[in-house]
Amino acid sequence: MIEQFLNYLRYERNASVHTIAVYERSLRDFETYLGGLEGHSLVTADADMIRGWMESMMDRGVKATSVNTCLSSLRSFYRFALSRKLVEKDPAHLVTGPKKAKPLPQFLREREMDELLDSKPEGDTFDNVRTRVILILFYETGIRLSELIGIDDKDIDFVQHSLKVTGKRNKQRVIPFGDELERELVAYMQMRDETVVKSSEALLLTNRGRRITRTQVYQAVRSNLSEVTTMKKRSPHVLRHTFATAMLNHGASLEEVKNLLGHESVSTTQIYTHTTFEQLKRVYKDAHPRA
Repeated sequence: MIEQFLNYLRYERNASVHTIAVYERSLRDFETYLGGLEGHSLVTADADMIRGWMESMMDRGVKATSVNTCLSSLRSFYRFALSRKLVEKDPAHLVTGPKKAKPLPQFLREREMDELLDSKPEGDTFDNVRTRVILILFYETGIRLSELIGIDDKDIDFVQHSLKVTGKRNKQRVIPFGDELERELVAYMQMRDETVVKSSEALLLTNRGRRITRTQVYQAVRSNLSEVTTMKKRSPHVLRHTFATAMLNHGASLEEVKNLLGHESVSTTQIYTHTTFEQLKRVYKDAHPRA
């Protein structure tokens, strides 16, 4: 049956050599697995056998993405076999594959952030002062890139120490900030008003007085993060992850961090608990004498 299916792919579907090889590898592997089950073959296989095969692959360390590829091959095979009356039922159509593991958010350690923010750039140029405000805004508030760009002067309340931002689906939220960010904002705004001719109400302006762009913010963040980390990802979102992780590590609740980040559901915020647990495991392994 496998050969018939491969010929169908080769001559009727005109599938690529690579695609055919993937299908054949998956089907041969399933056939081998069935060989270990007495009296069973591709014709008699059922859904539980397919699930057992998938579990055996994961026990061997096969990633969920590859297991799903194998399952997809099996589904195509059984659809073909059923259409040609080579089997009486399709055991694969009700089987669901394993969920892909979500990558943990990347973040900077606190010592890396301290190194980044405690080191003063050479020369208090407008660009340097603006970049420093950008970094501290991201780290102290956890806002998104689009939210940072959209901040206007009127959104900052120095009396209440709060910042109003507009997030996804135009939902607004108010975020508190500390003394350090207040000092940096005041210093930046004074320099900005003295050196730049404003043509926008935006907080963060270019040298020509226009609202700063996503690209300019991204490049500034990437350049500065490169000085303290070798991570491949060095985007503004890394600083958002760093904010959330730091808050949880210092006792904030999931609900509180959810509200600060502007997440719709606490389930979205829960990924950061995995991050903090991974960090805890590393500390445990390094510190415990028998670990």
